Amino acid sequence: MIKILILDKYLLRQFFPIFLIALSMFVFLLILIDLFSNLVRYLNNEVPINIILQIAVYFIPKCISYAMPISLLFAAAYTLGDLYAKNELTTVFSSGMPFWRFSISLIIVGLFASVLSFFHDDFLVIPTLKIKNELSRKALNQHVTESNSDIVIRAKNGTIIYAVDYFDYERLILNTVNIIEMDSTGKFISKISAPSAEWKTNFWDFRNAVIYKYDNDIIRMAALDYTEYYNEHPDTFRRSAVIVEELSAKDAGLLVRDLRSAGLPYSHVQANYYHRFSFAAASVIVMILSISMGGRFRKNILLMSLFTSLSVAVVYYIAEMLSMTLAGLNYIHPIVGAWFPVLIFIILGLLLLRSAKT
Repeated sequence: MIKILILDKYLLRQFFPIFLIALSMFVFLLILIDLFSNLVRYLNNEVPINIILQIAVYFIPKCISYAMPISLLFAAAYTLGDLYAKNELTTVFSSGMPFWRFSISLIIVGLFASVLSFFHDDFLVIPTLKIKNELSRKALNQHVTESNSDIVIRAKNGTIIYAVDYFDYERLILNTVNIIEMDSTGKFISKISAPSAEWKTNFWDFRNAVIYKYDNDIIRMAALDYTEYYNEHPDTFRRSAVIVEELSAKDAGLLVRDLRSAGLPYSHVQANYYHRFSFAAASVIVMILSISMGGRFRKNILLMSLFTSLSVAVVYYIAEMLSMTLAGLNYIHPIVGAWFPVLIFIILGLLLLRSAKT
């Protein structure tokens, strides 16, 4: 038992320095890519150097999130490959220790990194990315409005339908409003038309509104007097302007619920919500892949480990991008879109692990 723990500590001592170096290198590369992709626009808008540095600093947490899986994969693959090249793995195998048991400490690191990655994204990446995006938009004179146009939402469990030409978020005014009210069976009850409506603390105050409703099987028109019943929150009318990537997992879940209850498209938001969890699982997946590749390279270990890590990362992110796009377009279920690449790479890692050297 003591010998096993000593081997675990030895493996982790070999692993962590390489992981930290790889993480620093990949984070630095991602920052440079973001910087040079916007450099021309920074120069055209005469953005001060201190603002550019602030944008880069606030982008670091997101870079760490992106770089974590590939750094884990590279460090584990390089560490195991280096041990095999030095015949140290052969010594371990000769002692009767199975390869899976020797590598289990790396799996534990991957599990811990997955949990840490989720909370890192939720509590650090989301707020800093929002600040980074706001600084970038301000520096590049880009304006994002939370107003919205051509809005149709369902409320009160689908019994009320709002159709609005334009929602002015700054003034909290609905322009050209039509409201259809139905009973639980979908039978028509009334229609309200108004040129505008203004939000008054907890309800919409309609201007010159008229209501059409049945009276002895005849639709009659009358002025609308009571408006407090129509109290759908203004945030509902601006949902499509919300940037879901800047919301925490909890808020993204609430957004999915609100969009579903309002009858608005929510597939993209729901896929993004599930992706928060599936992306965190990438750390343990790459550990399985790296262990399955351990000992396959005896020459050019650094180069081959780097090449393999980048190749796997590119393939994984492309598969993830395609599945998330299909989920956003409602071709596949959001859960499938978020978790399909994860399951495929877990199966691939387990298949490769069966043929790993031992």
